[in-house]
Order: sequence, then C-alpha cells, then structure tokens
Amino acid sequence: MFGVVKKIKREVIDKTIYMEIFGDNKVAYRVLSGRMRIFDDEVITYGIEVIDHRNGHKEIISDFSRNIEDAVAFAEMLISLKVRPCQLYSKALDYLRVSI
Repeated sequence: MFGVVKKIKREVIDKTIYMEIFGDNKVAYRVLSGRMRIFDDEVITYGIEVIDHRNGHKEIISDFSRNIEDAVAFAEMLISLKVRPCQLYSKALDYLRVSI
C-alpha cells in the first residue's frame, strides 16, 4: 500500500518593512510584515531580515512570529548582541527556546 503526502508550501506575500535599524557594525536589522495563507485563513506574520552592508550577505526568516512584540524584541536582541547574518538562525532558536 502506498500513500502520497502533499507538503503545503506556505509563502509570505505582500512583504513590507515594519522597522529598520542600522547597527554600528554596518548591519541592517529589519522587521518585515506580510500575509500568509494557512488553509483557508489569511494571517499577518512578522519576519526578521539581517543584511551585512560590508559584504552583502543577507539572511531572512520570513515568518518568525505572528506577534509584533516578539519580532521587535528579537530584533532588539540582535542589535544589542551585534549579530551577523550567519548567526541569525542560531539566535532565533535560542530566543524561541526561552520564549516558548
């Protein structure tokens, strides 16, 4: 007996910049706002983007949280720790581990 499992692709659309801060380490930290369709419901989601202007490296988590306070608090933590784009995912795991 065989079964087929279809993976639902969730994509954030209509991304806009909610907040952008340039750190003293020439890194830009952005909180993005966007919409995502989950089943038949449309929800607003907030993402995080980190861009290093010295080498152009960029990392993004487009659906970090549905709560704007969590996204802004995480961005503030990134700024205070002077996080580089390559550290974004590990810091996100640390933050979510503590906040959940």
